[in-house]
Amino acid sequence: MKKVYISLMLLLGLLCSCSMDKAPYGSLDETSAIQNMNDLARLRNGVYTRLRGMTSGSWVTYSDIQMDQFHGLTSNGNRVGIISNGLITSSQEDIEGFFSSCYTTIANMNYLIDQCDQLAATAEEADKVTIARYKAEACFARAYAYFFLIDHFCQPYAKVDPTAAHTGVQIVTKYEPTGDITKYPERSTLEKSYVFVEEDLQNAYNGLKAYEATDDKAVAPNAAYLSSYAVAAMQARVALVKGDYPTAKIKADEVINSGKYALTELADYEKLWSDDEGTEVIFRPFMSNVEGLSSTGEAFTASTAQTSADYIATYNTLNMFSDEDARFDALFDIWQLDIEGTKVVSYVFQKYPGNAALRTSAENNYMNMPKPFRLSEMYLVAAEAAAQTNADASPYLNALMAKRITGYTETVYPAATVMSVIKAERQRELLGEGFRMSDLRRWNEGFKRDGAHPENPALDPFIVAAGANLSYNADDYRFTWPIPKTEMDSNPNLAGQQNPGY
Repeated sequence: MKKVYISLMLLLGLLCSCSMDKAPYGSLDETSAIQNMNDLARLRNGVYTRLRGMTSGSWVTYSDIQMDQFHGLTSNGNRVGIISNGLITSSQEDIEGFFSSCYTTIANMNYLIDQCDQLAATAEEADKVTIARYKAEACFARAYAYFFLIDHFCQPYAKVDPTAAHTGVQIVTKYEPTGDITKYPERSTLEKSYVFVEEDLQNAYNGLKAYEATDDKAVAPNAAYLSSYAVAAMQARVALVKGDYPTAKIKADEVINSGKYALTELADYEKLWSDDEGTEVIFRPFMSNVEGLSSTGEAFTASTAQTSADYIATYNTLNMFSDEDARFDALFDIWQLDIEGTKVVSYVFQKYPGNAALRTSAENNYMNMPKPFRLSEMYLVAAEAAAQTNADASPYLNALMAKRITGYTETVYPAATVMSVIKAERQRELLGEGFRMSDLRRWNEGFKRDGAHPENPALDPFIVAAGANLSYNADDYRFTWPIPKTEMDSNPNLAGQQNPGY
């Protein structure tokens, strides 16, 4: 183990059940609908408002805190405790919030897509490419929201019959407000849900490719706007989760071989997180210190004085890193915590250390710009897809690990053991970025947290007992979140369609 010390429309509120039927806040009404490109541009800003929200804060941290890599301290006030301690129910407000907010995003995007189509019918030729770009961005955001629902509220693709009724999400493609509850949608099949996401992403890809042909500056690292490569990265991610390994590899290779991005150099890895800048960042939704921001780091760190933390890494998580791994020094710092009046030294997770440019005062607010798509993930997607199709995954692993481990020696990884290397590397590279639950679901693996801290036993009395040694079997129902009770109660067409175990 590394350096072990001694003994759309600015709709920020969450709408209630069946929010897909609510009008987007700030939208123009039916009698004064979109009249020109300026109106459409204002409406398009909501795409990035929604994407910024859905790629930061609890959207990133909750599912990781639910799994095995972090556990809570007794001083955390039970923040995210229900999730961390495995006490999830269909009445859990945070789960309801994610579900409702996804459908709010979907409603906004349905509205924007419809307005794009209407304006395109009469637009000047010079405006049609821009309109197609806006529509492509809306298709991407809609697909992103639907995939979040699929990957959290539906069972894994390989564990169910994807053509079976009610295994997927409620698909809503049109903005058609109604108070008639008999018209509320039931759950589709998982297969149709994936097809819908794949088609939306392909439409997004095509529209952005067409726009990029007119603007040679549209693609660059740290881009605040979506590009065809961001869409390709999402296509690779979706295909991997589905188990469509050939597509996953093709799309990951497209990004890797584009020449537009480069893996962050060893010396620059820490700045990737502290400054939110890096040659490997494919898409980085814009944030500034004058806008309402969502902090991802505050789920782990609870003090600007470095004296308290809510969730810390388990011993096994700390133990994943070698002494030569640059990620350890970048991701962990040693703090002296004050836990219930006792001073305890601990490693604290610092992947989101707070960007000084985003602070509103001298104090650290632990705000960082989201980085939902990075080139390193594409190397890991390509490696796993290669391994699953009996191709050589070693080149992808070697390329990535050479940029993370000082003195790394190129290795040929045997086919019989390469998946274990890939799994371990995903843990190290994507720690705290919201991938762990999805990975364990895909690999059909359970977990058991290690509650003890051999590196500093003084921590042991302050680990939340209910979650210290929590375990899930591979078939644990909690790997899939419940359809919220509010949704089940208000939509009669969902009767009998709750996920197993709830």
